Amino acid sequence: MKANKNVVINIVLVLVILFGVSSCSKQSSSKGGSTATGWKINDKKGGFQYNNKFKKQATAPGLVMVEGGTFTMGKVQDDVMHDWNNTPNQQHVASFYMDETEVTNLMFMEYLDWLKRVFPSEDDNYKNIYSGALPDTLVWRNRLGYNETYTNNYLRHPAYASYPVVGVNWVQAVEFSKWRTDRVNENTLETQGYLKKDAKVLDVKAESSFSTETYLNAPNKTFGGDDKIVLKGRKNSMSKPIKVAGSKGQGATTKSPTGIYAQRSSGLILPEYRLPTEAEWEYAAASDVGQREYNIYKGQKKYPWSGSYTRSGKRKIKGDQLANFKQGKGDYGGIAGWSDDGADITNIVKSYPPNDFGLYDMAGNVAEWVADVYRPIVDDEVSDFNYFRGNEFKKNKIGDDGKVELVTAQNITYDTLPNGRIVARNAPGQIAQVPVDQKETYLRQNFDKSDERNYRDGDKQSTRYFDFGNTDEGTKLIDAKRMYDSPKHNKPYDSIGNFASKFDKSNKRTSLVNDDVRVYKGGSWRDRAYWLDPAQRRYFPQDMATDYIGFRCAMSKLGPKADKKKRARN
Repeated sequence: MKANKNVVINIVLVLVILFGVSSCSKQSSSKGGSTATGWKINDKKGGFQYNNKFKKQATAPGLVMVEGGTFTMGKVQDDVMHDWNNTPNQQHVASFYMDETEVTNLMFMEYLDWLKRVFPSEDDNYKNIYSGALPDTLVWRNRLGYNETYTNNYLRHPAYASYPVVGVNWVQAVEFSKWRTDRVNENTLETQGYLKKDAKVLDVKAESSFSTETYLNAPNKTFGGDDKIVLKGRKNSMSKPIKVAGSKGQGATTKSPTGIYAQRSSGLILPEYRLPTEAEWEYAAASDVGQREYNIYKGQKKYPWSGSYTRSGKRKIKGDQLANFKQGKGDYGGIAGWSDDGADITNIVKSYPPNDFGLYDMAGNVAEWVADVYRPIVDDEVSDFNYFRGNEFKKNKIGDDGKVELVTAQNITYDTLPNGRIVARNAPGQIAQVPVDQKETYLRQNFDKSDERNYRDGDKQSTRYFDFGNTDEGTKLIDAKRMYDSPKHNKPYDSIGNFASKFDKSNKRTSLVNDDVRVYKGGSWRDRAYWLDPAQRRYFPQDMATDYIGFRCAMSKLGPKADKKKRARN
């Protein structure tokens, strides 16, 4: 009896101790104290503000999550072209998000409409912004084919709204991605009460618009510095007056919070939309996760789907084509009444089953631009993590007043492309960008200059110079000494704006490769099945467009590799 009584007493003591420990932990966590200083975080009176309740990155519009991992990049089953440009190499890709479908005509039309409203072409300061973003509808023309119907209708007619946009060059695809970043973050901040409701429609003008980087670096300059649009806090307790206790003999006073803008530490601002890297695109298209068994991939896919054939073996859709591509000479859509893939040219997105990552049309429909500059090799000796060739490191331009310098109507930068097209490099309201300089590169081991596009393959070490170390950094290479002696077409406009084509007619050129050609991946409606293999790679000048190359956007994933922890037994 006495022993039982001792047991009961011991149990009660344990419970009391546990309750005390849990109540103490609750009490300390409820105070929100810093583990570094003990100071209160997110104090309404001021001090350090931080979103310590952040759970995970929100999935942005149009995207699906692709869990990263290791894979064999460049592994193809066939190489009938003998390109020798996809030697297998092991790479690791960090988790990221990718558009579920290719960017459609409807999505791109929304972009064009915004540009036309905000930067009216009638204003001489902005006349080239809208025209420079327009897709090239003449890509549909054919010397011996009647395609004027597509030339006139494919981009704008509602019948093609859900078809992938084409006629967009690489430069235009990049600019669309930047615009999309700003519009998504602008909508998020409006929803959270940091921006005036409907300002994005009712108050936006050329000299008063939203830029994500401007908001983060100089929020008081966003929307032209209009504090009626850019609010200093959400409509909650943080924006209400704060009661401050007075000293002896004085009553309490109130003050309004100031400078409470959303920051990166708020967890609301999403990373930028961008073109996927070649490694990301190939990894997402191959979707080897569908072949996974424990910690290995069982076999290598030839296409984004399992199996060695382009037709489905599933019972419900057995025999149906799994992509839109050219089956043979003159066979783009099969026999009438029994169509192979249901399309003459491109097709409505989501017309075919998704791959194992939930991505549609990663083979067929249109080929797709990726971010990389093309080189015949992938230099896995230098990098096997998030491989990307094409880095041009830039930084915000700082004015004489020590603050970031914004682009205005007077200093917009326009680029004239080799084909004569004029495109805007930036727009009013954005922060002007300049190349990084020695302040950022001094004594660094990981990068040494702003433009790293031709690192180890096209730089001075790769040229025919034997004494490259004896020449100054700014010395211009002799044309005959270049590694890639691609044609150099001069810009077709003279100093007074007259057009006159100036082709490089040299018959000594041996390559089309240079720092301005970009990789595109995946087969298209014009291609044979050979090009549907995710590892196949081709290249095209970044300032030119076709009727068979489109694009989709990607976004980096912040935080953990996966949202749920995986266990070996799974």
